[in-house]
Amino acid sequence: MKRGCCLFLAFVVIMAVCSVKVAASGLLPPESSPLIRHYYKVHNTCANVEPFVRYQMKLSFDKDKTITPKLIKLLYSDCMVNGCDASILLDGDNTEKTSPKNRGLGAFVVIDKVKKVIEARCPGAVSCSDILNIATRDAIFFSGGPSYPVFLGRRDGLKSEASWVDLPSPSISWEAALAYFTSKGLNLQDMGTLLGGHMMGRTRCSNILDRLYNFNNTGKPDPTMEPTTLTSLQKQCPKKVKLGQPNPLINLNPENPNNKFTNSYYKRILANKAVLGVDQQLLYGDDTHDLTDEFVKGLEDFKGGFAYSMSRMGGLKVLTGTQGEIRRNCHVIN
Repeated sequence: MKRGCCLFLAFVVIMAVCSVKVAASGLLPPESSPLIRHYYKVHNTCANVEPFVRYQMKLSFDKDKTITPKLIKLLYSDCMVNGCDASILLDGDNTEKTSPKNRGLGAFVVIDKVKKVIEARCPGAVSCSDILNIATRDAIFFSGGPSYPVFLGRRDGLKSEASWVDLPSPSISWEAALAYFTSKGLNLQDMGTLLGGHMMGRTRCSNILDRLYNFNNTGKPDPTMEPTTLTSLQKQCPKKVKLGQPNPLINLNPENPNNKFTNSYYKRILANKAVLGVDQQLLYGDDTHDLTDEFVKGLEDFKGGFAYSMSRMGGLKVLTGTQGEIRRNCHVIN
């Protein structure tokens, strides 16, 4: 399918709104419509919030390049579970962050630092949810990715429940993955593009042991995995770890150890070298295969598509107006 033109057009349109005050409607999920560009400037509550956040993110990024994949995962874990309401940041028993599916999430300290700076300059004005969205965009940019407009005006949720966390297994089929994304208000293009976030970062060996040793309960490895990749992953991920030994961490994209924004993730899929099963599954759907082909051929197409889908995800089930609150501390309700 000829998706290049469509993705380029989407990117142009989303960039066009960067300097004007328009409702985030049309291209974005309908629930995001109350969000606007330059929300805090329009309402004269914190006009320079984005420069404040970007400066703090540059300081954090210069110290730790892993901040980008951590923030992408944190934002995904927030928006895809109960909408973009920063409920993933709340502490307490049985909150979202205590779910086994959210084990290993990071970047909380970075968001805390940014929030502290913003509160000192604009007390009680900027939500943790908006800060998380802006900070993730800036980290992506510093990694070599696109800088896209973040529509603002979110408010923070008042609850967080571990039982809400329905993040799917990393070994599901592309059909099951698509069903999950569509249930959240996203589409096939968003799925294939957002999974590209696996271009960087790490995962636990436990997430791929089935592919390495017991694919579909056959007692054998996934036969589609490229042999040298299989051997390398088996060396890093033993079938069983010794008592007390931690679950090893491995790179999601061995070709990108420095966490750069790259399309090499899609190249690995075409070569049957994907680490996660759900990533390799993109090869088996006609539309997702076409999208993979396109992103392999054009990094700029991928940048445009990623900006577009990140903006769409950032608009899922947002709280606005008098809903929720503006937390003074991202970890607890006021």
